Amino acid sequence: MNNHKGAVIWLTGIPGSGKTTIAEALVPVLRERGYPVEILDGDEIRRNLSPDCGFSREDRETHNKRVIFLAKLLARNGVITLVPLISPYRGVRGLARREVDRFLDVWVKCSLDECIRRDPKGLYKKALAGQIKDLTGLQDTYEEPLDPELIVETDKETLAESVGRVLSKARELGYVL
Repeated sequence: MNNHKGAVIWLTGIPGSGKTTIAEALVPVLRERGYPVEILDGDEIRRNLSPDCGFSREDRETHNKRVIFLAKLLARNGVITLVPLISPYRGVRGLARREVDRFLDVWVKCSLDECIRRDPKGLYKKALAGQIKDLTGLQDTYEEPLDPELIVETDKETLAESVGRVLSKARELGYVL
């Protein structure tokens, strides 16, 4: 039986900043410590629960609200829920914070130049070639967090350092041991 209290670790940042990489690196560490863990990957959720959503502001907000709902359900059932989601708008991130009791907002900060260099999904290449017109952080708005609990700068620290800092903050908040 799961006696853990759940929590949501919300990783926000522009495409290619390292959100999913950090989430994937956190999973084995948290599972080794006995925590049930799930990743709510934005692309996966979009494919399976938000295929009706495009990339307008309204559609992005609808998609984000669905993720918030899922994250809240998982956390309330004792799951450490990792949410690597661009979530470009402060208002929706604020909603997530209000909806989830145990919430850790992590800004995965990285320079646009480094994200363009990394370009793990080829999105920047497509956007710069004019094949994508609404890429967050390049052609569309990304509202930087004003008060995240933690900022990790993935172009200035190693993955291990970023993961360690997220774990330290989660421990400090009492979400993990």
